[in-house]
Amino acid sequence: RTGCTMEPDAVGPRPRDDGGMRFGFKTSPQSTTWDDLLAVWKAADDIELFESGWTFDHFEPIFSDRSGPCLEGWITLTALAQATTRLRVGVLVTGVPYRHPAVLANMAATLDQISHGRLELGLGAGWNTDEANAYGIDLLDIKDRMDRFDEACDVIVSLLTQERSTYAGTHYALDEAYCEPKAIQQPHPPICIGGSGEKRTLRTVARVAQHWNYVGGPVAEFERLKGVIAEHCATFDRDPAEIMTSAHLHLNRDDPAALRAQAEEFAAAGLDLGIVYLPPPHTPADLETVAEMVAGI
Repeated sequence: RTGCTMEPDAVGPRPRDDGGMRFGFKTSPQSTTWDDLLAVWKAADDIELFESGWTFDHFEPIFSDRSGPCLEGWITLTALAQATTRLRVGVLVTGVPYRHPAVLANMAATLDQISHGRLELGLGAGWNTDEANAYGIDLLDIKDRMDRFDEACDVIVSLLTQERSTYAGTHYALDEAYCEPKAIQQPHPPICIGGSGEKRTLRTVARVAQHWNYVGGPVAEFERLKGVIAEHCATFDRDPAEIMTSAHLHLNRDDPAALRAQAEEFAAAGLDLGIVYLPPPHTPADLETVAEMVAGI
């Protein structure tokens, strides 16, 4: 099988320098309408504070009524990319069990073309057993799931960087496969891997990613896991400073000041990008609240 340790020069935002923490936002396309999502993204495109916008990759609402509305993440993101000109765009994160990685590589290359080089390629091993069972998708046991995830990363990177790709793995096989046109960003759009598994997920972060997303939790745990990534990076002779870090921050409309406290704590811990989760119903007014709360951080 083909191995791939990523080159460090993928285009896109890099880890922060002395400029401090940067900000993005996330609108999960559940319990919402297309018009409300569109209004938020078009407004955010005009607000310099927001570097990036993100959707998620689920087919049913999570942590709420599963029968509610849920727009497909990649289709939604493609439309939002067309409606914006500046924001970097991504799915945080794509569940690789849902699509063959060769198909996903072509989707990513196409969306990077459509967005004129603004894609952040979010990838994850998958976790939602209720959704997977409902759709007849086999998440596999954790070892096989992570083996499949590693192979999927190899397949995606190969298709995005090689003229033709041949691959022979346990879960995937390619035979002189093409992916044309390539993404605008070279060698490929920055890969963002989400998750906190110390033995496998964070090892894959060190091996292939330019961006690690900490899904959320105590700041002390974020700092500890950064150390785990650094240990894995040593295995691949890679500088952990090359890997941008992000974490979910949460806007509570009843207590917006809590967002500032979260942001300040993560900023002090060296977080590169705070991605603010905007609750439904989505409204551009939330963007003004976020901008006010994080001003000067």
